[in-house]
Amino acid sequence: MIELHTWNTPNGRKISVALEEMGLPYTVKIVNISKKEQFEPSFLAISPNNRIPAIIDSDGPDGAEISVFESGAILLYLAEKTGKFLPTSLRDRVPVLEWLMWQMGGFGPMPGQVHHFLQQPESPAREYGLKRYGDETKRLYGVLDRRLAWRDFVATSGEPSVADFAILGWAWRHERHLVPFTDLPNVAAWYERMMARPATKRGFEVHLGG
Repeated sequence: MIELHTWNTPNGRKISVALEEMGLPYTVKIVNISKKEQFEPSFLAISPNNRIPAIIDSDGPDGAEISVFESGAILLYLAEKTGKFLPTSLRDRVPVLEWLMWQMGGFGPMPGQVHHFLQQPESPAREYGLKRYGDETKRLYGVLDRRLAWRDFVATSGEPSVADFAILGWAWRHERHLVPFTDLPNVAAWYERMMARPATKRGFEVHLGG
């Protein structure tokens, strides 16, 4: 059994979707970040960077318990554990790693800054932040739209990969990013394709707090 320590955020949803898609049994341990529970010693013991999500797998490598923090690392761990949603050949695996890193390095931090500045009072700093990070967020959505032209999934063919799960967690909040899908037909089609998957749907429906 896997314990998912998380809150209802894009990074948390990446993991609930992956767990459902991989058919792994899990329980949710809610970490209420609005109450600063991510700073409690019990959580810091498994996530020293005080960020959700983190997991504890009681049946880890060699049957021994293991904890994993950072959503990208968790996705790769779960893929390795199950042999699902991560190609075995290095050539096929590289695009998955590229697009997973693309999400972790940009398509997450940038829209996250949009979230931040939208919550600030009106000021020149707010307008500057929204333009700077909003423009970059829109650029990243454009990169994704071009990638998805004539492709069903971001990095693989036939079925999604952990890169799709990672990116979907943030695309789920596209309205908060002030990015409608009107001019992103390929992203829109991919989003609908992913959300139509029963396991992905369950991953977004499970209660994660918030």
